[in-house]
Amino acid sequence: MKLGIAKLLLLVTISLFSTGKVLSQSAELSPNIIILIADDVGVNDIGCYGNSFVDTPNIDYLASNGLKFNNAFLTTSSCSPSRISIITGRYPHNTGAAELHTEPDVHFSSIASQLKEQGYYTGQAGKWHMGNLLKEGFDQIFEDREQNGAGGEKMWIPSLRNRDKNKPFFFWFASYDAHRPWEENTFSYTHEPSQIKVPPTLIDNDSTRIDLAQYYDEIKRWDYHIGKVVRELKRQEVFDNTLIVIMSDNGRPFPRDKTRMYDSGLRTPFIVHWPKNIKKAAISNSLISAVDIAPTILDICKSDIPETFQGRSFKGLIEHPGKAFRNYVFGEHNWHDHEAFERMVRTKEYLYIQNFRPELPNQGPADAINSPSFRSLLKAKEQGTITEVQSDIFLAPRPKDELYQIKTDSLQTLNLISGKKHSDVRDRLKSILKGWMRETCDNVPKELTKDWYTRDTGKRIEDNFQIRGDMPGEKNNAERCNAKGAF
Repeated sequence: MKLGIAKLLLLVTISLFSTGKVLSQSAELSPNIIILIADDVGVNDIGCYGNSFVDTPNIDYLASNGLKFNNAFLTTSSCSPSRISIITGRYPHNTGAAELHTEPDVHFSSIASQLKEQGYYTGQAGKWHMGNLLKEGFDQIFEDREQNGAGGEKMWIPSLRNRDKNKPFFFWFASYDAHRPWEENTFSYTHEPSQIKVPPTLIDNDSTRIDLAQYYDEIKRWDYHIGKVVRELKRQEVFDNTLIVIMSDNGRPFPRDKTRMYDSGLRTPFIVHWPKNIKKAAISNSLISAVDIAPTILDICKSDIPETFQGRSFKGLIEHPGKAFRNYVFGEHNWHDHEAFERMVRTKEYLYIQNFRPELPNQGPADAINSPSFRSLLKAKEQGTITEVQSDIFLAPRPKDELYQIKTDSLQTLNLISGKKHSDVRDRLKSILKGWMRETCDNVPKELTKDWYTRDTGKRIEDNFQIRGDMPGEKNNAERCNAKGAF
């Protein structure tokens, strides 16, 4: 009897040792994933994307040793719908949360929930803004503003240190940088306003330059904390097997950028760093969409890809960055402080936009309207010194359709929609966009959510505030639609 118990104890000990060894090997062999996502940072505001003024040494380091994507596009230039779209692999109108400050009421699979089910430790720290249901995919969430610190990065390192070390990990590290209002921080006043190159969409004066400099200061803070994450991964000796993604949720919080369908609103910095599989600097010019990120990560982690994901994996681009991937990417502009309904399709050569509320101006979100940069534009308009490009935000009515040739017009300022030379392109892209809307169960509600803020001062409109109209896609039960649409 005693011998039997001794043997049993020995077997249990061996079993526990073996299980621990298997867990340890699993944590070592399965790739770790970290998504570092900024709040309102444009693609042109990172050093490795050509901005020689902004100070982003840590991001530039990852790009110089990783894969930089030049044609990565978000599905919307609006905070919460964009983040939900990224993590669920679904277009905003297919999540039931197409508008700002809304959340899904259907349980969708996400990057986190799938990896958690596969045995990953899943954690989040920083800005959340994705509702309650998606929290179920995480083992640990730090969303308290005070706990996360002013920039949202305070809990990143503690999260890495306090994770379950016997499991591979997935972290969603989301900063508040560089969302308005600007706050005093360690990096304030480190960018000299007089040295800034002001984009032609803004007024080149002291007020705008200071506004941009403070924006760059917050980007520098985000970059600094990315560097801390890298150093911690190296200290833990897991850096080589950790895939790091650097990206943003939408364009810079300035007029004609955030909430817009142009590249300044939808094109995101996107860097993949993975020493184990990416041995040297590489660049991909292939079109990818935010809905492709979730299936790609699951593919890399050898996890099943749910049918609810509307994108597809671009894992092959890691080995062959020059391969073609998408022919089209799609975007949408729904309510974000103001009534709106726009849809866009973009190829490498052209951008086509259809506006279903052309009677309204497209001045940008309330935080941009309350900015010094917007006030400078408004003053120039009143004085009659504003340029045609700068006055775009005040234009009403707007064109119902817009078409731009990317190679010759990177800022999308020359609308080619009525020219006969591009009529075939216009008709083809219009048809493609219409097909995508139909296949993904999109619709244009008659009663959209109205403006919550004035379009010239950004002041709250009490009669409309917190009153919602019909959600895009709701009539067609788009939450239940898994179609990928035109590719």
